[in-house]
Amino acid sequence: QVQLVESGGGLVQAGGSLRLSCAASGSFLRINYMGWYRQAPGKQRELVALVTSGGSTNYADSVKGRFTISRDNAKNTVYLQMTSLKPEDTAVYYCKADISRFGSRDYWGQGTQVTVSS
Repeated sequence: QVQLVESGGGLVQAGGSLRLSCAASGSFLRINYMGWYRQAPGKQRELVALVTSGGSTNYADSVKGRFTISRDNAKNTVYLQMTSLKPEDTAVYYCKADISRFGSRDYWGQGTQVTVSS
């Protein structure tokens, strides 16, 4: 069994900051990439940021310069530091990880709501 548990969402005013965390637990060999996605009402789920096991990162254009993804391999945890938040960042944020057990597959967290008020 593998679980991803997110925390850190909430309500913040425009221009504010939040930090999301996602911890993986269970029995597995290794975590390959970890990432954050988001889904706003009426829109498709979209990639926000990814970080590989080696620390390489990739960001959506809409969050570059404002969001920072990082991971703590010892804690099997990925973080998303969000600054200069905008109302259009409002969405449910989901953690995803590619995890190797008997082969590799994607696992998703349950999602955490981020609401940015204007």
